[in-house]
Amino acid sequence: MAEHLGDRLARLRRMANLTQEALSERSGVSVDVIKKLEQRRKHSARLPTLHALAKGLGVELTALLGDPPGVPSTGEVDPPQLVALRRAIMPPMFTPPAEPSDTERLTIPLLRQEIADAWTVYHDADFGRLMTVLPGIINDARFAASVGKADDRAAGQAALGKVLQLGGHLAIRLGKVDLALSALERAMNAADQSSDPLLASMISNSVAWNYQRQNRLDDAEHVAVYAADKVEREHADTAEGVRVWGGLVMSAATSAARSGDYDTANDMMTTAERATKRLAKLPPPVNGKLVSVFNRSSVRIERVRLAVQHGRPEEALALAKGMRLSKDTPPSWRTWLLLDVARAHADLGNAEEAVKALTRLHEIAPAWMRHHTLAVAIVGDLWAGPARPAGLRKLVDFLGVAA
Repeated sequence: MAEHLGDRLARLRRMANLTQEALSERSGVSVDVIKKLEQRRKHSARLPTLHALAKGLGVELTALLGDPPGVPSTGEVDPPQLVALRRAIMPPMFTPPAEPSDTERLTIPLLRQEIADAWTVYHDADFGRLMTVLPGIINDARFAASVGKADDRAAGQAALGKVLQLGGHLAIRLGKVDLALSALERAMNAADQSSDPLLASMISNSVAWNYQRQNRLDDAEHVAVYAADKVEREHADTAEGVRVWGGLVMSAATSAARSGDYDTANDMMTTAERATKRLAKLPPPVNGKLVSVFNRSSVRIERVRLAVQHGRPEEALALAKGMRLSKDTPPSWRTWLLLDVARAHADLGNAEEAVKALTRLHEIAPAWMRHHTLAVAIVGDLWAGPARPAGLRKLVDFLGVAA
């Protein structure tokens, strides 16, 4: 069973040789909140609070959050699938790229389709399946990037950069942020040698996300803003450019919000939402699965998330009410919305509506739900509350929440 947030906080605080009062002074979080967490009277905290506590403890955010429920730390060696993924991302030194078993079948269009399909598996949160297929795709892309004429190699580098970016995302989801950064650094190197002028900026967005997980919020915001400015200067007249720019602006807004500057974050998100209108006037991307997620729905979903994280549940529910999701909104974004709606209802004391949203999430994306610490935290808070609506016990058992 996953370690309770309060137990982890107390353990890290003792390791840092800090009293509750000293941690409060260093983090800016009240002693009362720290005590309630450590005494298990609070089962969760908002992300800005968690970032502040992590900074006060001198640890990464992931150390405070713990591993995702789907990949708990057991002390055992990495499973073979993860070892294979590590080897594909970081191949042995001085070893040439492995030649595919069927080189005639390996074409750039086929490789791009395999990568697009792999991103779909990622958004479906089928991380076990993705760990199985991803090493082979990475190895094929690395081979494609090393053979043929200059144009062929540049196209292969674009495929390699995109699949290594996916490897970085998967590593982040598995709680392996150092492996993620290695994947993203290699993805950036491939992007610099590729035929895709927007790839480096898309990977910058992923790097910013990894920095957020490491509690490097200033670094994350700087990376996103720098890349967004570059895209705006050079690619503002294409749908691909607008989508990549918008994704970077949303990333910068998230970092600002987690640093406690909600007003700046809200201004950024409002600007991004206005920019989605430009997409309707531009030809759509050739393959939208390989471009950053950015549309009116994704911006509104992110605004709901930021409102929830900053204790504005009424605002979050107002933003979510009557939302019509764009058809190109990935399932993972749809499930985030349900989770944030559940959090907003829970914050307002409406346990019944919170359980309805969580039950719907469990029905449509059980693997995704099991993998997220926030789902566990919400269910734990509801179970500790005064009301236990029908359906809550099933969620408690499914997530392994202490009953």
